[in-house]
Amino acid sequence: MDVAFEIGDEESISLKTFVVLSKAYKAVMDRAVKDMKKYGLSPSEFTILEVLYTKGRIPLQQIAEKILITSGTITYNIDKLEKKKYIRRVPCEEDRRVIFAELTAEGNELFDRIFPEHASTIHALTEGLSADEKQEAIRLLKKLGRGAEKR
Repeated sequence: MDVAFEIGDEESISLKTFVVLSKAYKAVMDRAVKDMKKYGLSPSEFTILEVLYTKGRIPLQQIAEKILITSGTITYNIDKLEKKKYIRRVPCEEDRRVIFAELTAEGNELFDRIFPEHASTIHALTEGLSADEKQEAIRLLKKLGRGAEKR
């Protein structure tokens, strides 16, 4: 049975926006993940190291919130990074329930070496947009995200 579903112009544009956004995200992420993996890191490991590299010592729970992964996943990845000697756990002196993560000297060395190259790769992936267009995309995507969170 063929069911016709009519949608208005606004809904049609919304669906097209969703499809185009999804395809663009996949194209960019596929290449970004490939770049992360060439350093022997999973995307989660790379992102955790990036957060620690740019923010410094941070509680494990906040890392999970920043990179949108579960506490179980953060623990697993922190364990892996600790075994690789890239990070260490540091207990909070004021609140023993809080554990910080921070880069070790080896982790800093690694990211000092690979982060500029990764940043160049990400820049190359976004070269289809001018600097002004990137700023506008950032503004619009934030607006889209905030609107979706309210629903």
